[in-house]
Amino acid sequence: MALVVQKFGGTSVGDPDRIRNVARRVVDTARAGNQVVVCVSAMAGETDALVALAQDLGQGEPSPREYDVLLSTGEQKTIALLAMAIHKLGHGAESLTGWQMGMQTDGAHKRARIRDIDCDRLRRVLDAGSIAVIAGFQGVDDDGNITTLGRGGSDTSAVAVACALEADVCEIYTDVDGVYTTDPRIVPTARKLSRISFDEMLEMASLGAKVLQVRSVKFAKRYGVPIHVRSSFHTAEGTWVTREEDVMEKLIVSGVTFNRNEAKITLRAVKDQPGVAGRVFTPLSAAGIVVDMIVQNLSRDGSTDMTFTVPQSDYAQALKIAQDAADELGATVEGNDSIAKVSVVGLGMKDHAGVATKMFNVLAEEGINIQMISTSEIKISVVLDEKYSELAVRALHRAFVDDGGQDPSEES
Repeated sequence: MALVVQKFGGTSVGDPDRIRNVARRVVDTARAGNQVVVCVSAMAGETDALVALAQDLGQGEPSPREYDVLLSTGEQKTIALLAMAIHKLGHGAESLTGWQMGMQTDGAHKRARIRDIDCDRLRRVLDAGSIAVIAGFQGVDDDGNITTLGRGGSDTSAVAVACALEADVCEIYTDVDGVYTTDPRIVPTARKLSRISFDEMLEMASLGAKVLQVRSVKFAKRYGVPIHVRSSFHTAEGTWVTREEDVMEKLIVSGVTFNRNEAKITLRAVKDQPGVAGRVFTPLSAAGIVVDMIVQNLSRDGSTDMTFTVPQSDYAQALKIAQDAADELGATVEGNDSIAKVSVVGLGMKDHAGVATKMFNVLAEEGINIQMISTSEIKISVVLDEKYSELAVRALHRAFVDDGGQDPSEES
């Protein structure tokens, strides 16, 4: 008997017929001899509708506590409906909200972090032969307040529960049938990967691939729980996200990602002296703004330029903070919210030279200028004008993936 955690997103439970389809899949898994926990999101469009209501009645800035109380009702609606559909198929099921199933979080409303999961209630449901139907995206803090985990939080809920229960697998069902080498809507030749490592998936998720939420992959990597990303609408094998040693085909480049939710801010003529960077980035951190890439030019005449990127959604606030810092430092500020980050990711980059050179040459051949560069052991990211993002993705995919992953150092 295996213990399986399954997660279904909003599209998968978007209407009564789709909920019935999920119920059938869940019951089939249970009747095959498995214990099953199923974690669900709110029905497609439900969360957006609740957010709109909150902004209307809260005049754009609703109480964070009440905001979480409201948004959590989306998942509560889904778990009740799914449990009813499972009952109709003749199988036991019990729906559980975040607090009922023991999801303990900190008190950071709208972006709570999981602290612990008390699995006693879940184990009682499973031991009784029932399917546990749990609400993703939500938990409860030490004071009993409902909290939510932020966008994509249902992935995190499902994987965290799988880790806490020491499940054999966490299956993430979605409207795509696996992890692709890039977005097939942009590159028709994109292909589905059979397996990908946790580290590659972490990079791809953080760089714009929307199949899995970053925190969910971190949980899975930490506790060694394999993730199987597959389609809600057919039974074909999807993509396994697993340990590096279980990935047989270590491609030089496994994926090409892009993220248009980027903005760039430059402080010019900043004094080149200790403490300046701290005066710029400390208030950004205090405001909860995540800074990604940072580039500082060589000092000239005692001053330098400093450029960094932030999420486009934080651009206006970050630009104001940067302007305040620049006024104190006697510098000037420039901003650009029409950029994109394009990246190549692959385990094989550890052992192959020339990937960066090939990437830069491919972009140059397309007349695309690179504004910033960032690298890690298994990825290279560049910032460029947003209008060139799709062209860059197509060209890089053609060069690194469509040719079968040829070693750049072996090209003539």
